[in-house]
Amino acid sequence: MRLTREKTVRLSHRIIDVLVSSPAVDFIEDRDTIRLEVVNILTALLKLEEQVDVEVRAKISSQKKEILEGSEEWDILYRKYYAEGLKRLGVAEVHAR
Repeated sequence: MRLTREKTVRLSHRIIDVLVSSPAVDFIEDRDTIRLEVVNILTALLKLEEQVDVEVRAKISSQKKEILEGSEEWDILYRKYYAEGLKRLGVAEVHAR
């Protein structure tokens, strides 16, 4: 998923707001330092996700049989290869509920 820098920063502010409101969290660094690290982590994860997406699309397009994007078969292969790619990189896939 592509996020603009602005959206990533906005998301980091929301994450910090949630952490600040939690009684279970104590800050040992200033909030802005932590927020910047959240931005760095989110940016790195988004780059990994983009890398996996490119690899998956290449893998599907290299199949002997042409598989049209948007078809049920393409969607199934995409999800399967994408999950494998994330697992290979050690990134847990989050399922939307």
